Amino acid sequence: MHLSGLHLYPLKSGAAFSPEAVAVDAVGPVGDRRWMLVGDDGAPLTQRELPRLARVHALPAAGGGLDLVALGMPPLAVAVPGPDAPRVRTRLWGRATEGRVADAAAGAWLGAYLETACRLLFVPPDLARQVAEPWGRRGERTAFTDGFPFLLVGEGSLRALNDRLDAPVPMDRFRPNLVLAGTEPFEEDGWERIRIGELELRVVKPCPRCVVTTVDQATGIRDRAGEPLRTLASFRTREGKVWFGMNAVHETEGELRLGETVEVLSRRDAREA
Repeated sequence: MHLSGLHLYPLKSGAAFSPEAVAVDAVGPVGDRRWMLVGDDGAPLTQRELPRLARVHALPAAGGGLDLVALGMPPLAVAVPGPDAPRVRTRLWGRATEGRVADAAAGAWLGAYLETACRLLFVPPDLARQVAEPWGRRGERTAFTDGFPFLLVGEGSLRALNDRLDAPVPMDRFRPNLVLAGTEPFEEDGWERIRIGELELRVVKPCPRCVVTTVDQATGIRDRAGEPLRTLASFRTREGKVWFGMNAVHETEGELRLGETVEVLSRRDAREA
């Protein structure tokens, strides 16, 4: 098995950025979901509410900033807000977090494209939130992810899903960080610990899927039939949730690079998978 896809989402729910290599710090992949939009009420704004966010490209820039690009909009450079910038508290999946507010021009640019009032937040490492227990150990942190530093999916699992669909979907519907080649369908369900290159990760929890999987990431348009979520629900539902992919937490810092070997260090009991 090897790492065949490596994806970052600099702006939560924005378009993917797919480098050949990425550094991994204490919070996770450097540049992944360190930025997020919130509405006037402080609630997060994602493709669940605004599928058009899929067409906003937030490209990593010098100093940790962003270059925002979207069709019909002039490019905009956004600097990392300083320590004196206002802070906004918000909640992601019921868990408190906060971020520094970027320059008002960024909120105006994004609001004009998305046709909604919003502010752009940045989370520096010192504000990153604790990974939820019992899956995260004390001191393990994540940025504006739904809950974990990494989401991984095996190519075999996507093949198994596409075999059931009238119109196959690409891997980007599931917005993983790590795509693994050479896997059997849903093999990753049973992993407990893996190593990619020199980076070790705990594979801690299946990922429950939502309506974002129905958004075409190239067009920002939602599938009217609810695919592939509808088909996935027909054979991957457990405890009232639809599962696809696995969340992971890294135990070491370092670098990930496309093509690196993936080694399974341990597997969980079959009854737990």
